[in-house]
Amino acid sequence: MEFDLHMALVILAAAAATFATRIGGYILITRMKSIPPRMEAALNAVPAAVLTTLVAPAFFIGGWDSKLALAVALFVGLRFTHTWMLVAAWMIVMIWRHSAGV
Repeated sequence: MEFDLHMALVILAAAAATFATRIGGYILITRMKSIPPRMEAALNAVPAAVLTTLVAPAFFIGGWDSKLALAVALFVGLRFTHTWMLVAAWMIVMIWRHSAGV
């Protein structure tokens, strides 16, 4: 494996952009006396947006084991704690893959 200067510069630029957005948001929030309602609503929407970006590709690109596991996780998550939701989805994937011989 040889050193690729272009890739190293891309990684450094991505790290700098990530750091700048994180520190910029922190500085902006700490200098405000109060958070405007629209900004608070936007900040409250971030966890759902991040979760959607993680789950949607797995649902649409993944196999039937992933689709079934996500559906089971949804229904179990509505009634029980997050731990049981994860355990149920994991069990579905493991049972599906074991029975399919994957």
